[in-house]
Amino acid sequence: MTIFTGFSGEGRDFTPVLSTEITTGLWSPDETGSLTTAFTSSIQKDVSGEFYYDVYNLNPAVPANNAEIQLSVAYGHINGGGSPTVATNSETTLPTKVIYSQYRNILLTSGSKFTFGTAESDDIYVINVNRARFKQALDPGNWQLGLSGSNGVRTFIDNFGSAATTAGNVVASSAYNIYSGSLTGDTPVFYDQTTVYGTVFPDYGVILLYPTAISSSVGFTGSRAATGNVTTFPRVPFVPYTGSAATQYEYQHEALLNAISGSMREGKAFIARSVEQVASRNYSVNLNYNNYNYSTNPSYYTTTTNGKEILTALRDNPVTYITTIGLYTETNELVAVAKLSRPLQKSKDKSALIRVRLDY
Repeated sequence: MTIFTGFSGEGRDFTPVLSTEITTGLWSPDETGSLTTAFTSSIQKDVSGEFYYDVYNLNPAVPANNAEIQLSVAYGHINGGGSPTVATNSETTLPTKVIYSQYRNILLTSGSKFTFGTAESDDIYVINVNRARFKQALDPGNWQLGLSGSNGVRTFIDNFGSAATTAGNVVASSAYNIYSGSLTGDTPVFYDQTTVYGTVFPDYGVILLYPTAISSSVGFTGSRAATGNVTTFPRVPFVPYTGSAATQYEYQHEALLNAISGSMREGKAFIARSVEQVASRNYSVNLNYNNYNYSTNPSYYTTTTNGKEILTALRDNPVTYITTIGLYTETNELVAVAKLSRPLQKSKDKSALIRVRLDY
């Protein structure tokens, strides 16, 4: 009884590996391409708000919403600027310094500063897409961020498909400059390619913005974000952290959060898609007339005084029903299982050729 049948080789029993690029909308629910509302959680803000805010697609205070985290926003400064100092708060953790160091360690060579165009920056705004949302990568050249401020709404895109990307101190496999522009159909439109407003790192799902350039272009406005839809709160001029006045931002990254949600209120959603490479190979499984006509299923046998024997009705005219194809390594390790849509009858007078497609 045949248990295993080997494949004869590429081009005969299986095809070369083929790679397909698949893009889908980035945001939940249902992988939509546009995020149109931004909510925060008072619980999360009390726990880790000094470092970052999680942004939800729906109000997390309403359990029936099943709100999901879409992204996080943060602000980093190389020396801890924007954080309460040791002089004003002996228990300060200098969260902005932690944020800058964290992303520098991940994205840059040792000891480097973030550089936007030719300008080194001591501080950064961070948009970090939730890992479950961007799958393999944030689709470069296929996202648009809107920011609202005292100068109105500004939109930003990356220069995917153009020449050089960023400074040589970047260790990420791909990184692209961010410019003022918008997505129009299949063709990005750049309004200005002289000022670099940030850098996107698609493989990490991270968008870094250059605060000096962004603040000048957008003119951030907004009030302290409270639980719920932050776009509904009055807006006042952006001022640095002081830790007290309710009309000021509690943390620096609230400026970015309010600019994003303000843009959404004014009709400019955060447009983005994920991308992943799916490799596939087709296998031709040939079941000839004499093979795979018997089964090890206990129902195929009966117990007699001579031991276990094949049922009499199947002894000379064996019949099986194929439901599953298993793909094994050379050492008989099962690595993939293919299920047929319905059982396939197999006997000595029937052969079968089954094509199995393996995606990974």
